[in-house]
Amino acid sequence: MIDYNKLGLKVGLEIHQQLDTSTKLFCNCPTILSEEYKNTLERYLRPVFSETGEIDVAALFEWEKNKKYVYRIPQQATCLVECDEEPPHRMSEEALLIGLAMTLAFHGTPVDEVYVMRKVVIDGSNTSGFQRTSIVGLGGYVEDEDGKVSIQTIAIEEDAARKIEDTKDSVIYNLDRLGIPLIEISTGPDIHSPEQAKRVALKIGQMLRLTGRVKRGLGTIRQDLNVSISGGVKTEIKGVQELDLIPKLIEYEAMRQLKLLEIKDELIKRGATKENISSGYVVKDLTELFKETKSNVILRELKKGGKVYGIKVPHFKGIFGIELMPNRRFGTEVSDYVKVFAGLGGIFHIDELPNYGISQEEVNKVKDELNVKDYDGFILIVGEKSKLDLAVQVIKDRILYALEGVPKETRGANEDGTTRFLRPQPGAARMYPETDIPPIRITEDLIKKAKEITPPTPEEKLKSLINLGLSEELAKQVLNSPRLDSFDYFVKKYPKVPPVVIATTLENTIKSLKSQGGDPEAITDYVLDSVFDALNSGKISKDSIPEILLKYSKEKKEGENVNIDKIISSFSSLSEEELEKIVKETIETSKEEIIKKRDKAFNILMGKVMSKVRGRADGKKVADLIRRELEKING
Repeated sequence: MIDYNKLGLKVGLEIHQQLDTSTKLFCNCPTILSEEYKNTLERYLRPVFSETGEIDVAALFEWEKNKKYVYRIPQQATCLVECDEEPPHRMSEEALLIGLAMTLAFHGTPVDEVYVMRKVVIDGSNTSGFQRTSIVGLGGYVEDEDGKVSIQTIAIEEDAARKIEDTKDSVIYNLDRLGIPLIEISTGPDIHSPEQAKRVALKIGQMLRLTGRVKRGLGTIRQDLNVSISGGVKTEIKGVQELDLIPKLIEYEAMRQLKLLEIKDELIKRGATKENISSGYVVKDLTELFKETKSNVILRELKKGGKVYGIKVPHFKGIFGIELMPNRRFGTEVSDYVKVFAGLGGIFHIDELPNYGISQEEVNKVKDELNVKDYDGFILIVGEKSKLDLAVQVIKDRILYALEGVPKETRGANEDGTTRFLRPQPGAARMYPETDIPPIRITEDLIKKAKEITPPTPEEKLKSLINLGLSEELAKQVLNSPRLDSFDYFVKKYPKVPPVVIATTLENTIKSLKSQGGDPEAITDYVLDSVFDALNSGKISKDSIPEILLKYSKEKKEGENVNIDKIISSFSSLSEEELEKIVKETIETSKEEIIKKRDKAFNILMGKVMSKVRGRADGKKVADLIRRELEKING
């Protein structure tokens, strides 16, 4: 069990949520996604100097990839602003008011004037080479059982273009998402455990959903994490979409930083310095040595004219094999850097060999060629010469940084809770003022309008849920659920569907699918919309919902092309006449049994009829019909 207090764990959150506004942030286009497009445009982007004359390291990193960016232009959702062929319009007041309302909801202070800034982003996700962002609120806090967590800033910014495809030389984006308003809520580094981070993220997301003015569905909200431990550095983990993944990501990042610090101490104990590592860092072309190898990876590259380099790394024997996170070692960290900076995938190190078709005999020959001693390590890289020459320096830089401990970098979240290197961490040099948009003075009138849309407190919302007929337990489940906004949406859209049915479906039925062999993640809002629409119009009974969702999720899990409307039609409600006929036939065929067990007749018939009509008739209606028919028999 990790003692996070002793470790000095600090975590800050950045919550990004799409706003459900009528227009984009700086133009009048609707905030919809569209796959239909007729035209494209192409760009090459380059970094620019900041006001202080610096170029941001992250922007420089993206520029060095020298990729072409291709943008699809859907007519329904874009205009010349997204294409960077027209100046941005005035900021959407609707989006601004939501930002001010959230500032007030979190006890913060609205700024006196809103200034739009340009944040350099040249990974292609914005045609202009920068993202527009503006701080609307400062300060505030989130209540938590472990104490208040401060909020540093609340900002309104534009979302990025939607990535469609990433190839070796180019990236394809869709411009439909570019410019959709985002709210960014950044906490202070006041979170000190993985579970606390999850609770705070849930509470912030809950407050956003309580506004009723945020987008719903996958990809509309994401959490970025800033994690550090004593002796480490703040590491950014980008693009976390699953709340349940947050604790594991933090646990693994804390573990990674701790192990990197242990590696630093071990290297120092071995007498390693930057000077003696650099002087002993020997690189040799070992292509001839591997001409007869049985390693498929090496043979494949040699057939394409590639080469094999061997690199001696003093003091590093055993270091490359140290596990930093589950299934990710220090060697993996070095490999990540090589893949990102040099575009090279073929890399092996001493601590994992012999393996991958590389024999012990070949390992011994490499050691002899490189003059590897007891505490020395070595790395093999294979590929085209230009990439190998670049990789040699990348590897050296990363190895030398091991003597400093934890590098300052931005990492991407993997599905298993581990992370991977994405790029160097950006600095202040990426920000400069937007000259095309005048500042907006925050007046009393704007504050008054913002107060009118400030979301209810969780306590107020709980009370309103109970007033809808939900039990206190079910109401609390809905309140704390990521599907809270879905509940509000369906209750408003389908007035004939009892709120308790919607709540039970969202919080109990979907979760139970996994234990029955289904896949809860297959049940999207689109699927639920179809189901509740059918219930609202009387096409199905409420009892059919578990059966419909189970059938759909099982078929989806098996990879089949499933049509939810077709499944719903197979569960269409029985007419009064059809149901009455089934009840009478069941009584007729069960006469002897119900005469013998007269006191249990109702239960016997109820079980038999429901087994025939389950999912196609309401249980209460079946019970009423059975009682009516039994009364006839009993005189």
